[in-house]
Amino acid sequence: MPTISRTGRTLWLAYAMIALAILAAGLFVAGERARNAALDALAEDVLSDAELKRALLVAVLDRSRTLPLVLAEDADLQAALSDPAPDLIEDLNETLADIIPGTGASVIYVVRLDGQAIAASNFRQPDSFVGSNYAFREYFTGAMADGTAEQYALGSVSRRPGLYLSRRVEDDAGRALGVVVVKVEFDTLEENWQRSGRTTYVTDTRGIVLITSRADWRFFTMADIPQEERLAIRESLQFGEAPLVTLPLWSLQAEDGHDIVATEEVTGAPHRTNLAIALDVPGRGWRMHVLAPSEDTERAALWQGRITALAVLVPLLALAAFLIHRSGRTARRTAEAKAAQAELERQVTLRTAELTEARDRLQAEIAEHRATDIRLQGVQQDLVQANRLAILGQVAAGVAHEINQPVATIRAYADNAKAFLDRGNGETAKENLGLIAELTDRIGAITGELKGLARKGRQAAEPVELKAAIDGALFLLKSRFAGSFDRLVIGDIPTDLKVLGQRIRLEQVLINLLQNALEAIEGKTDAAITIGLTRLTDDELDLAVSDTGPGLPDNVRDNLFIPFTTSKEGGLGLGLVIARDIVTEYGGRLSVDTGATGTTFTITLKRAR
Repeated sequence: MPTISRTGRTLWLAYAMIALAILAAGLFVAGERARNAALDALAEDVLSDAELKRALLVAVLDRSRTLPLVLAEDADLQAALSDPAPDLIEDLNETLADIIPGTGASVIYVVRLDGQAIAASNFRQPDSFVGSNYAFREYFTGAMADGTAEQYALGSVSRRPGLYLSRRVEDDAGRALGVVVVKVEFDTLEENWQRSGRTTYVTDTRGIVLITSRADWRFFTMADIPQEERLAIRESLQFGEAPLVTLPLWSLQAEDGHDIVATEEVTGAPHRTNLAIALDVPGRGWRMHVLAPSEDTERAALWQGRITALAVLVPLLALAAFLIHRSGRTARRTAEAKAAQAELERQVTLRTAELTEARDRLQAEIAEHRATDIRLQGVQQDLVQANRLAILGQVAAGVAHEINQPVATIRAYADNAKAFLDRGNGETAKENLGLIAELTDRIGAITGELKGLARKGRQAAEPVELKAAIDGALFLLKSRFAGSFDRLVIGDIPTDLKVLGQRIRLEQVLINLLQNALEAIEGKTDAAITIGLTRLTDDELDLAVSDTGPGLPDNVRDNLFIPFTTSKEGGLGLGLVIARDIVTEYGGRLSVDTGATGTTFTITLKRAR
């Protein structure tokens, strides 16, 4: 058998070392690039997840904040605080218990001026709030001083954490009678966060964990709190006997700039790394944090990058070895060719197995992404519903006024009818009963509009009378903007003109646009709003909602349809985005034209045949 000289062996050893160096460098660079790309994709996914979770949290908070406002105006509640007779207190307890299921609140209770609770929705339970004194709570003192207050705390009776929303109750002369308090607990929200598989928690301005998917992290802190401040918090009983120690988190700075933290799952042994995202929660100074496990993602990306590099480098190195091999002597070429062929076959077999494994992992990831898309579609529908409920909360106080007036009139007509019957005057009593029926129909129309707006779900497009949708939107906004409705001009819209859509969703679009227009002209005596058709063809039409307000600034106009971007204090930035998506879903368009003389939103819809 031919032999290879010492010089030849030295040369081949040098070639092998160079090839290994090239292969090692290529694998390292490819692995790091794949790892960074995977972290970028994970960060984008976690940010989207955090924004959706924040939007749902803000929707829950906004919905709950309207409840104390409405309850503080209730005549029965004011009467019970003015004269706490046993029968009035009993009726108030029953009323508070009855409205709990439809509000999403945990407990509603009424506190008199000395801080003692006189009525509560949980009056039947062993841990009822009735009789407890809350004069030491900030939500009581704050409401008495400023009219309204909020405080997240651990319940002194129930020992359950929650957000307390309070409002001062006053009589017709403006004198304080007491405070109505609504407690909101976030158990359902926390359970949803747990199912997402990502640690999610909300901290206050001091860095204390309030709402969390991990119950063992509640009332921990992001950083050490000074001893004096910690003692003051303990004395206030806001968080009970919680030690207020720091979270088991360690910050690790990744090379690509991502915020990576390690969590201590076993005492003294930090072993799990996470990609961290933090977002501000509008309105309270709270901050939402989402931690997504990153170890598996980084490891899979490193292997995928190295497999890809092997697929490219191994054939190239084999080809280079083959060319070098051909330049040697015939005997050495024959011997080394067999060795190179065997090595190449081994590498190909190994690479094929690795690529097969990588393909299986990729298919699993694709299936997971499809499932995530389905969940995101569900969350998008929840956001549409949250927007409708926010609108419902904004008009609730005005609608309550609309209902109170006919209810009072019904009572008067009923008393008169009874008196006429006692006198034997049946004809006049019959007239009064007819008037009562008409007022009942009016209340039914009001509540019917509210139920329709609150109804959840997506429906296929169907013929809808455009004028009926406009009338429904104006009906719900009438009470809230009664002072501005005399400046509203509605063009001639035929009653038989129909478009493709769904009435409740089209009303939601119109309410968003009309509400923005009415807010734009507030405080301007010479402003007006116009609703009318600007284009009508056989296939489609344009409906314009115009105001003569100050117009939209450039920075607001450029970001008008970007989610979570808003110029309103405490706004979600979703109203116009959802309105555009609804119109697009039914084959239409939503456009805007603004300037110094006002703003016009144009809705293009398909006509129904």
